Amino acid sequence: MTDRPLENATFETLVEELRELRARNERLEERVADLERQVDDLEADVDDHDDELDAHETRLDSQSDQLESRQTETDRLEAITEATRKRTGANKARIEELQTRELEKGAHLRTDNVDEHEIDVPDNRLERITKTDDEPYYRLPEHEDPLNRDDVALAHGDLLPIQQLARMDADMRRATADALPTRLAAKLWEARADPTVGDDPWTTGCKSVREYVAASDLKHWIRRREEGISETYAKKLVSRTIDVALELSKNRLAVRKRTQRKNGLEYTERRLILPADAEIPGETASSRNVERSTSSATATRNSSDPTAPGDS
Repeated sequence: MTDRPLENATFETLVEELRELRARNERLEERVADLERQVDDLEADVDDHDDELDAHETRLDSQSDQLESRQTETDRLEAITEATRKRTGANKARIEELQTRELEKGAHLRTDNVDEHEIDVPDNRLERITKTDDEPYYRLPEHEDPLNRDDVALAHGDLLPIQQLARMDADMRRATADALPTRLAAKLWEARADPTVGDDPWTTGCKSVREYVAASDLKHWIRRREEGISETYAKKLVSRTIDVALELSKNRLAVRKRTQRKNGLEYTERRLILPADAEIPGETASSRNVERSTSSATATRNSSDPTAPGDS
């Protein structure tokens, strides 16, 4: 009778252990099921990656074929280009030789068709000219066209120094003339010679004076053209600009003094003038007067200054 409680305890212990084993077994089964699902997912991912890898390899093979094809085409085009370059170089040399011979015979050739750096002419000198068709040409210095097709309108070497500077653009003018009065003299001439420039301080004269600009007008013009210049410095620039203009025009321009009365006071002012009989390359007094008479700005200025036409 004393052994029954012990047997009951042992049985209960075994039952509890069995329950724990069953619970552990169920957990293990669930874990195994989870791992199997993960394995299945990984296998599916591997299959997907394999498919992507196959697709990449297919594209790579296709691109390799395209690269090889394009490399072959590039080699073919390079061969064609090299052959063309050789033919072009030979043709260019032939053309330059023919152009040289024609220039030596007196031909005038359009500048667009001539490589002036490669033409081999005596003294390596080419003269740039403009003809009556308003097109630029190259010729050997002072060689007339033997066919007389177009008269030379004006060669660069025939221009006055002030005309040459006036025809340059701003950058070239600054590189050529580092002094401000020189550049101002060129701009002043440009304003007189080219109606499209605007801000023209020149006034039409009469009798012996074709055009003139008063020192006071020149001072204001300089201050408009050069920002930041004081009135005192502008006055100094007026004298320097006039002196340079006289020199660069080879004294085609001149200076005269005129006595005037303003507000009951009499004063004398210098004027830079272009005499009516001055010979300006490419210009005539009559043609210039026609241009100026058609300028509305000049007409307005003259109408507001009744003393402008007179000079002495």
